Amino acid sequence: QVELVESGGGLVQTGASLRLSCATDRLTFSSYSMAWFRQAPGKDREYVASISWTGSPIYYDDSVKGRFTISRDKAKNTVYLQMNKVKFEDTAVYYCAAAEGEYYPDLQGVDGIQYWGKGTLVTVSS
Repeated sequence: QVELVESGGGLVQTGASLRLSCATDRLTFSSYSMAWFRQAPGKDREYVASISWTGSPIYYDDSVKGRFTISRDKAKNTVYLQMNKVKFEDTAVYYCAAAEGEYYPDLQGVDGIQYWGKGTLVTVSS
């Protein structure tokens, strides 16, 4: 059973920065592409960013491009989402996700994800 454990959520003001973390086991980290999704109240879960199991390519949704950065630390089996210049509309529960092999968000969407974390809440105050 693959476990993805998110951390780092919280309450921040508009324009601030926040870093989310997602830890997993070495086997999963070495063969799965990792992604972040988010779900705002009353809305569907949406894609945010993803990084290949090899470290490249990296993809971002247009809504976060230039503000968010996804990265992975092989030594810690952890993927990060650095969120800068956050906006009120970034408020959501953020989910870590794992997809075996390569992941192409435009082609696969949520159907390409095999494992999900439980989520961490990010609240941006205006």
